[in-house]
Amino acid sequence: QVQLVESGGGLVQPGGSLRLSCAASGSIRRINGMGWYRQPPGKQRELVASITDGGSTNYADSVKGRFTISRDNAKNTVYLQMNSLKPEDTAVYYCNAEVVATSGVTVSWWGRGTQVTLSS
Repeated sequence: QVQLVESGGGLVQPGGSLRLSCAASGSIRRINGMGWYRQPPGKQRELVASITDGGSTNYADSVKGRFTISRDNAKNTVYLQMNSLKPEDTAVYYCNAEVVATSGVTVSWWGRGTQVTLSS
């Protein structure tokens, strides 16, 4: 079993910054790709950013230049630094990780989400 626990969400004013964290724990041999998704109110879940185990990154066009994804492999943790936040960034943010378990089985795991709300 693997758990992903997100933290760092909250209420912030437009133009502000937040840093999300997601720590994976459990029966982990290694973690391949990790990523952040978000689900705005009334909309479908969408990819925000992803990072491979080698550090290659990918971003949604809407966040390029404002958000930065990074990871600490020693801590099984992925981060999302969000700057210049806009009202349209309001969403529940979910962490995802492709985990190779100690059993050798690879499974994609999701966190429960953390709310990010932009409000002036």
